[in-house]
Amino acid sequence: MKVGIILNPVAGDGQLKHDWATVAAAVERYLGRFEMRETLAEGDAERLAIEFAAEGYDLVIAAGGDGTASEVADGLLQAVREGHDRTALGLLPCGTGTDFARGLNLPDDVDAILKQIADSHVRMMDVGRISYIDDHGALASRHFINIASLGLSGHVDRAVNADKRKGRIPAKALFLWRTVTEFLSYRFDDVVVTIDDGEPIKDRVALVAVANGPFFGGGMMIAPDASLDDGQFDIVILRATGKIALMRDIRLLYTGQHRNHPAVTIGRGRKVLVEPADGAVHNGALVDIDGEAPGRIPAEFEIVPRALKLRC
Repeated sequence: MKVGIILNPVAGDGQLKHDWATVAAAVERYLGRFEMRETLAEGDAERLAIEFAAEGYDLVIAAGGDGTASEVADGLLQAVREGHDRTALGLLPCGTGTDFARGLNLPDDVDAILKQIADSHVRMMDVGRISYIDDHGALASRHFINIASLGLSGHVDRAVNADKRKGRIPAKALFLWRTVTEFLSYRFDDVVVTIDDGEPIKDRVALVAVANGPFFGGGMMIAPDASLDDGQFDIVILRATGKIALMRDIRLLYTGQHRNHPAVTIGRGRKVLVEPADGAVHNGALVDIDGEAPGRIPAEFEIVPRALKLRC
């Protein structure tokens, strides 16, 4: 098996990079010889994934957080469109956000993860595709493997990614702290949500999550019943109510106990359109795509069933 690894050297405050000699020995022990390439800037993981796929690699392992895994997956999906469809995605999770790996129930130990990859078979997973407005005002689109959302989550992403403590304190603590601090200043957004061909839902919201996997935000089980291979999104709408009540109930998101909360609506569908209710100037909610916040609504989300090979 021809194996490539894309390493984000700053993920997890550089922990994987620091321990690379030990990690590399474990990779060779379980998977044999491999090629490792490092990212230097945003977009590198996507580019390197395309290169690995074009060179005929059977497995490309994303060594980093959710952002790295998402970029690698996007690159592999682009390569499929170019006829390079043999490459599967694997994960060595390390970073502030490892929610995709959490949803896969991956072990914490590097050796255990690599043994699991070596013993596993390729399976096909769904991916999402989102079109949105980037920070320059242009239409942009990309794939996501876990969760794309909008509202409070976009503000939290930007705050977490700018926090100097990122990688130095536990992800769950950092995300929870930044969720609370951003929530205090957050202005709810008025949006219109249309799922498939259903009746549009107009509401003031704190969050809309379009979920392929169950976890985001450093361990929040936002979509408890989401599955990576059922051909549908789970769509979670958290409506705006009193801030004190919502802040008190944030804890419910970590256990999935928000299902029956009166402010929560959960639906299922293959296509979701979210538009500003009264114009983007006043309600241009920030989007979150696998832990990054590159733009705002209007946004359209589409499921792409069984599009990506996964080995884990």
